[in-house]
Amino acid sequence: MSDAADVTAEISAPSAQEAQRTAGAATGGIERIARAFTERRRMAALMPYLMGGYPSLERSREIGEAYVAAGADLLEIGVPYSDPLADGPVIHEAGARALAAGTDVGGVLELVRALAPSVPVVLMCYANMVLAPGAEAFVERLARTGACGLIVPDLPLEESTELREAADRAGIALVPLVAPTTPPERFALIADAARGFLYTVSVLGTTGERAALPSRFAEVVSRAKASTELPVALGFGISTAEHARQAADAGADGVIVGTRLVRAAGESEDPASAVAEVLGAIASGLEQ
Repeated sequence: MSDAADVTAEISAPSAQEAQRTAGAATGGIERIARAFTERRRMAALMPYLMGGYPSLERSREIGEAYVAAGADLLEIGVPYSDPLADGPVIHEAGARALAAGTDVGGVLELVRALAPSVPVVLMCYANMVLAPGAEAFVERLARTGACGLIVPDLPLEESTELREAADRAGIALVPLVAPTTPPERFALIADAARGFLYTVSVLGTTGERAALPSRFAEVVSRAKASTELPVALGFGISTAEHARQAADAGADGVIVGTRLVRAAGESEDPASAVAEVLGAIASGLEQ
């Protein structure tokens, strides 16, 4: 597909500036994530999500800058993909529109490059984008943007060794996910392989807004906290200040907010202002 071809096409020798970025990532990417959690200003670190290229690449950069101005501690940036198994309908639709507008991996990586100096950025993409050019080549390209982390939700633990080793060499955190249904033995293996933070999924199913967090979310956070010394960030379903507060009260070190913000961006003629207002309201739930 075009995304994979785009990644394969650009494995060129880095410029001096890009080489300096790569060297900085190797010594600072994982450390920047750690500092974002330890130096957070609220009960939990705030990590908003944006879909790269939605509503356009220019607008998505404005959204990212609005997140930073509104107090984001980290950013998660998604790469649009034609078959996004982890994404609910709102984010799926945003990705489809971004693809239709011509957004590709290269464009999203330039977005990461623009935002990374301001805040630690974690890229979320699917395995095909990584495996087509090869793990080493993809990670080298990602490191040159200044990114700090990488999430690949459809890459099983058993198939992640090569990518994790390449990411370790580049100083990029390969962040895994655990879910309410993850068995204890597998939970421990995933936690042991985690870098940066442990992405803890609050609900069964895909991303999306919920009226309330499920009753088991606190149990999943507790299991995650007991399994790792890394920060634990809760995602999927957090869309209100109350949800954010509940996550922090349960022990989450970070909260990840996606669908509510993507919906706000799509419903407004001024997406940056709209997401800033929504993110500010959610952040209020995390005030000490």
